[in-house]
Amino acid sequence: MNSDTPKTISLNKFISETGMCSRRQADKLIDEGRVLLNGEIARTGNRVAASDEVKVDGKIIRQKDKPKLIYIALHKPPGIICTTDRSIKNNIIDFVGHPRRIFPIGRLDKPSEGLILLTNDGDIVNKILRAAHAHEKEYIVNVDKKITSSFVKKMAAGVPILDTVTLPCFVEKRNPHTFRIILTQGLNRQIRRMCEYLGYQVTGLKRVRIMNIHLGDLKKGKWRPLTDAEIKELKKQLSDS
Repeated sequence: MNSDTPKTISLNKFISETGMCSRRQADKLIDEGRVLLNGEIARTGNRVAASDEVKVDGKIIRQKDKPKLIYIALHKPPGIICTTDRSIKNNIIDFVGHPRRIFPIGRLDKPSEGLILLTNDGDIVNKILRAAHAHEKEYIVNVDKKITSSFVKKMAAGVPILDTVTLPCFVEKRNPHTFRIILTQGLNRQIRRMCEYLGYQVTGLKRVRIMNIHLGDLKKGKWRPLTDAEIKELKKQLSDS
């Protein structure tokens, strides 16, 4: 590349790095025609140089607007919805009440509780959500019937749901009605659907770990900033994503 060629980054990354939203949400803004690049409607795949002007909904956004990066861990209680839409009752953004604009990484369905990460770092959101990179998530699950060795074996081997078969995973019985499971997938309501296929109903579901971040003794409904060591290790694990 010629040394005089301006350095560029993808438009969706540019938008996400301002802290406005994730890359996925930035793509949606572009598809909806809400993004202008140098006065023209932007297209997916556009790249941005430092001298370019980017507007979202008529407002200029710049890299200098990029805020301090925030990473927090929340112990989500049941009933809270993992959406950034603040018109929806019990949305996670109003529940956390953080003074800066942040958004959740992935989802934890409304009846479930446990660990969820929130950030304004759109790049790290994109990396964690890439299913192909096998990032571990660990759950403790309670069910309505006694857990058999057959149930454990079948859950671990893979269960047909949503027109696919779940990937092999670690499953461990903890007591007659509770098991621990470590997934590297994020299918919609995956654990509940797997249990239902095998004739069980989930009565309680708690996520206790995402990659190297543990829920630990964080109280239900409370949140904490990630430590520098946690952030460093998280980024290290994501470095090949």
